[in-house]
Amino acid sequence: MFTARNKGWLAAGVVMVGASLALSGCASGDPLETDSGSGDSEAIVVGSQAYYSNEIIAEIYSQALEDAGFEVERKFQIGERDAYLPSLEDGSVDLIPEYTGNLLQYYAPDTTSTEEEAVYAELADALPEGLTVLEKSSATDQDSYNVTKEFADANGLESLEDLAGLSTPVRLGGNAELADRAYGPEGLLSVYGATVTFEATGDTTVDELLAGGVDMANVYSADPSIQTNDLVTLADPKGLFLASNVVPLVNADIADDIADVINAVNAKLTPEGLIDLNVQSTVDQESSDSIATKWLTDNDLLK
Repeated sequence: MFTARNKGWLAAGVVMVGASLALSGCASGDPLETDSGSGDSEAIVVGSQAYYSNEIIAEIYSQALEDAGFEVERKFQIGERDAYLPSLEDGSVDLIPEYTGNLLQYYAPDTTSTEEEAVYAELADALPEGLTVLEKSSATDQDSYNVTKEFADANGLESLEDLAGLSTPVRLGGNAELADRAYGPEGLLSVYGATVTFEATGDTTVDELLAGGVDMANVYSADPSIQTNDLVTLADPKGLFLASNVVPLVNADIADDIADVINAVNAKLTPEGLIDLNVQSTVDQESSDSIATKWLTDNDLLK
């Protein structure tokens, strides 16, 4: 199983990791190591995954907390779950943006929940003692199936349910492992009655979709290429995909203290908004702190 955000971003991985390290100022050293004399026991320690989109959300959380009067220490670009979850459990990191479905699978690998509310409820029970989650956002970063606007218009497609009405099989592109995933071709047939053929397109999936080599592509829902190429994400009303909403994972000891601030942020963070934040980072090459300040200002979350 892929962890953190390493699945679905391979095409931009080398460029994005380098850019995000530069933006975060953590290009060297251990982000979990506290500089001598710099730590403040009263500070809220906000961490992030080694993933530019996650760092942007962490910076939004950090600035919102600072605006509310909290002292904040940033420990961004920590790595994947095996690196940062122990730090949350021992209290050296207090808060990190997470994703409901992927985090649930980490703690409960045999889960069968896929729909948003069920995943969120099960996650709350699956967390170890001392950790909790605040309110989830509507923003997601999860598997999704996308088509070009032209293909959607020509075939009347808005939802995966609409695929069953097509007279010819849809050509589906994605990473090779998609062929055996529960949400792959067999899942589309069993859940939606949709017949598809599959082609392993790997890093060229979006390019193949735009070139007409495939009709539908498996792309992470917050991938900037959805917006920059005007792709149409087909709705998943029956929960084929594991819902993975942005959710704050927090040390239970401080949860009540910061809940109002962080929940107000998550209430404004939307799926479309998350894609836009990612576009500002990857296309416009803006820094995480400037992206966060602009977003908080635009959403009236700064005093």
